[in-house]
Amino acid sequence: MKPFSQRVRQITPSATLAIDAQYKQMLKEGKDVVGFGAGEPDFDTPDNIKQAAFAAIKKGQTKYTAVSGINELKDAIATKLKRENHLDYSREDIVVSCGGKHALMNVCYALLNPGDEVILPVPYWVTYEEQIHLAEAKAVLCPTEKLQIKARLIEEAITPKTKAIMLNSPCNPTGSVIEHAELKKIAKLAADKEIFVISDDVYEHFIYSDEEHVSIASLGEDIRRYTIIVNSLSKTYSMTGWRVGYTASTKELASLMGNLQSHQTSNPTSIAQWAAVEALNGPQDSVQLMKKAFGERRKFIVKRLNEMPNVSCLMPAGAFYVFPDISQTGMTSMRFCERLLKEANVAVVPGAAFGDDKHIRLSYACSLENIAKGMDRMETFLKQHGQP
Repeated sequence: MKPFSQRVRQITPSATLAIDAQYKQMLKEGKDVVGFGAGEPDFDTPDNIKQAAFAAIKKGQTKYTAVSGINELKDAIATKLKRENHLDYSREDIVVSCGGKHALMNVCYALLNPGDEVILPVPYWVTYEEQIHLAEAKAVLCPTEKLQIKARLIEEAITPKTKAIMLNSPCNPTGSVIEHAELKKIAKLAADKEIFVISDDVYEHFIYSDEEHVSIASLGEDIRRYTIIVNSLSKTYSMTGWRVGYTASTKELASLMGNLQSHQTSNPTSIAQWAAVEALNGPQDSVQLMKKAFGERRKFIVKRLNEMPNVSCLMPAGAFYVFPDISQTGMTSMRFCERLLKEANVAVVPGAAFGDDKHIRLSYACSLENIAKGMDRMETFLKQHGQP
């Protein structure tokens, strides 16, 4: 048999989804397991959004739509970007996709050429590196300081082949938020050197200080034209299964991504698009309720982790993840996660999947009761097996 695609053979499966699948299989087997793996809010999709989907079905809005999304949703996205991010985008600048992952893949394929370099601060979301490689570009791993992105470290990673910088703030897996002063420095650096910024803003609504999310594209026209905003409704509205994401960029790049999508998936699901219109235009109370609950869980889980032997954890400023340092246990992150799951029935994700083997990632997008149970088990495990 002739060989299959080498490009696809080189893809590493998503560690977060693999852990979540293992966790769900253990649940099916009747095991009492606590899962901190998947980045999925435990809240239901708000009723007004579900009702909008039912209404779309009843109206027969179940056919193909325009490839890059219905105008009503593009208008809702443009209104959201103006209202929340102080940015002006038109319908022609926006491409609606089948989730944030799909949006990012559109960006990589439409923007990158073989041999181009993309600066990727470490730790990074597991899928970024694979998407860059699928586009036949090179991910240049950039260190951070205390999990914070710094402009001078990005500048040190720039070469003549640098095409883009990948930013994710608040960050998955760390929960870190790029400081405003650093964001301004990065914006100037990128604009001066004509480097694109892929700005993944999916966790923008989950910042726990009084500060608001600042889009790098809002820091001036020079950086705006080099910025591709990537976002989705999955986290903000607990719509992970609805698969609605989008990009906002220049008309030229949006046109290229629309053409690409026309041969990949065509339009996102019509029903989900109408539900997304309601999500963006309707009441936003559910977002604040989730944020309040996540904020309480964040403080609780960080306190518990820092009380455990051989573990230290910084307080995340955003998202719904903690990224504790477990290097003092003497175990690799993979070994730690394997043993924790096998011996304590607690599922977490190894930091190695995010480019940092000293840490593990836990999502606190689950109930306080489950967090407490998982922390009790992890603490017992560490007291018994905290050293190799």
